[in-house]
Amino acid sequence: MREQVFDNRRSWIEIDLQSLRYNVQQILTQLQSKDQLMAVVKSDAYGHGAVKISQELNKMGIYSFAVATLSEGIELRKNGVIGQILILGYTDPYYARMIQEYDLTQTVIDYQYALSLQQQNIPICVHIALDTGMHRLGEMTHNLSQIKNIFQFSSLHITGMFSHLCVCDETTNESQNYTLSQIQYFCHTVNQLKKEGYNVGKVHLLSSYGFIYYPHYQLDYVRMGILLYGVDSSFPKQMKLSLKPVLSLKSKIALIKKVSQNQTIGYGRTYTTTQCMKIAVVPIGYADGLPRSLSNVGKVIVKGQFAPIVGRICMDQMMIDVTHIHHVERGDIVTIIGEDHVYQGVETIAKQSCTISNEILSQLGFRLPKIYINEMQNITKIKSI
Repeated sequence: MREQVFDNRRSWIEIDLQSLRYNVQQILTQLQSKDQLMAVVKSDAYGHGAVKISQELNKMGIYSFAVATLSEGIELRKNGVIGQILILGYTDPYYARMIQEYDLTQTVIDYQYALSLQQQNIPICVHIALDTGMHRLGEMTHNLSQIKNIFQFSSLHITGMFSHLCVCDETTNESQNYTLSQIQYFCHTVNQLKKEGYNVGKVHLLSSYGFIYYPHYQLDYVRMGILLYGVDSSFPKQMKLSLKPVLSLKSKIALIKKVSQNQTIGYGRTYTTTQCMKIAVVPIGYADGLPRSLSNVGKVIVKGQFAPIVGRICMDQMMIDVTHIHHVERGDIVTIIGEDHVYQGVETIAKQSCTISNEILSQLGFRLPKIYINEMQNITKIKSI
């Protein structure tokens, strides 16, 4: 089998683990205990590298994780990650044996799914998902009898229950009322089950934005995703939470050429030079996860100055205007996400691309190597706050 070789000199992702540790410390100031923190590391930890991020969190005493798929959970186990790993999404019941083998916890998405898992006759740990109004995964809260029936399945060891809030990041009265109704449905169902003697295990309701806007409902776990990585600063000032971006995206100038006035750049001839210009070619494109919608709209940083993207972003390259930047040379570093005297966050790129930061980060391509800096060498567990 041919060994895969990454060209670190082309384009790369840089992950600052010291910033990750800082963010964890900040988040823990708002939690009663570090045991409440469930780190969401799905989609390769939002492009940050799930294995490395989880290993670093283990060193800090974090032992609860959430992934989206069975394969994501298995990858963590094979790389020595310890603690609970909750699969938030669907897994074919056929693979119940693998859930057991790798000591994973499966989400029960409704009663019929629970029945299918039970029929495998393989003991596994599960969390029951409740649908409180998002209408995605979960048994409807008004189907209390069906929820009770799940507790009767001998092969399912129920260790938790949770739901998901669908508009907790929106501040309109309508959205806030809807979120509060979801919280009420969830808490009422959980309390009813407890009242009737059912052991519901650990309960959790909040993800990152729920944690920000509804901190009084932290319950047993808070599923911390995008904020763990220091992304999105649009939280209320009263939170007193300062976070640092963990990820930077960088490349290098491969070529510089002078292009005379009234010449077109790139596919489709969508950009025309207004004067004699210096155009630099940067070896990163949409196959690396850079949104093509940034064509003629986005910008990057070279030598501490912003340089606009000109022409259409190609699969493997893009062109930038460096006419105004003095002493620019082949090999100079180009910062797409991150800081070089000036800063550009993934939030800016997401806004220009009419999407969200989560999508940008999770689509960063497999061929971009990840370089980790400021790794903790010795195990230092964070004390409970």
